[in-house]
Amino acid sequence: MLCLSVSRTSLIALSLAPWLSFHLLCEDTLLPAPQNISILSTNMKHFLTWSPVIVQGETVRYSVEFQGEYEREYANESWIPICECSLITATVCNITEDISATVAYNLRVRADIGARRSEWGTLKGFFNRITTSLTPPLMKVIADGYHLLVELEDMGPAFQFCVLYWKKGQETGAGLHSMKVSSVVHLDTMEAGPDYCVKAQTYVEAINRSSSFSQTQCVRAQGNSHPSFLFPQCSHAQGYPNTLLFLLFPPDISCLKVSEPPAQLILRGSEEAEQCDLMVRVMPSEEVLRLWIQETL
Repeated sequence: MLCLSVSRTSLIALSLAPWLSFHLLCEDTLLPAPQNISILSTNMKHFLTWSPVIVQGETVRYSVEFQGEYEREYANESWIPICECSLITATVCNITEDISATVAYNLRVRADIGARRSEWGTLKGFFNRITTSLTPPLMKVIADGYHLLVELEDMGPAFQFCVLYWKKGQETGAGLHSMKVSSVVHLDTMEAGPDYCVKAQTYVEAINRSSSFSQTQCVRAQGNSHPSFLFPQCSHAQGYPNTLLFLLFPPDISCLKVSEPPAQLILRGSEEAEQCDLMVRVMPSEEVLRLWIQETL
């Protein structure tokens, strides 16, 4: 009887094995929740990151949701899915577009494998974009002849730039230039000799914060003569010779000889006319040279 009882017990156990396996499987349907959830935020670009959930031989996917001040206080503490981060395999989500106000946000992540899901892993504490890390803009200072130019990187529509420039040794009298767009901007006309220095910082109006200033860059005027000249044009001029030569330079620049055509100003007119109307425009020295050559041929 004892042997028979053991055999029946074994048979019962064998018959229950599939059910037990299924029951144990059901108890193990929950995946581990994502851990180490954090936010990396620099220059108003925000990324949620977390550690991967490892399941041998399986591809784990993740979904992200956020909850802002409105959802907490006026919408029954509801959560909003981030569509771009639904069932993704990456362990990072760009939440920049969803963090659209300067308020406290909460975020959470869930792991999925087919019908199996984890509990939500939630960010510890709240995130407010006012805490984003602001860095100085990348900057290039250019000396184009006697023109002081600056070029700043494009950091997006939220950013404005404050540019300070000064003659070396005179930083207390630095000039200020504010820019809302990043582009090549003319700051000043330089004198020959001294270095001119420039530094810049970013400003984000949405969070009322500025970055630190960039490293100072200094340049000096290039070339031995002023890069542009006044070109007076006469029409119907009486009493003027057909070609008059003038030299116009800033006080601190050595004059060139009259015989050097690139430095010359040409005043043209007509001996038969009774009146001269002067129209003054700035011309590069190369064009002055070309017109001088044409005039002498």
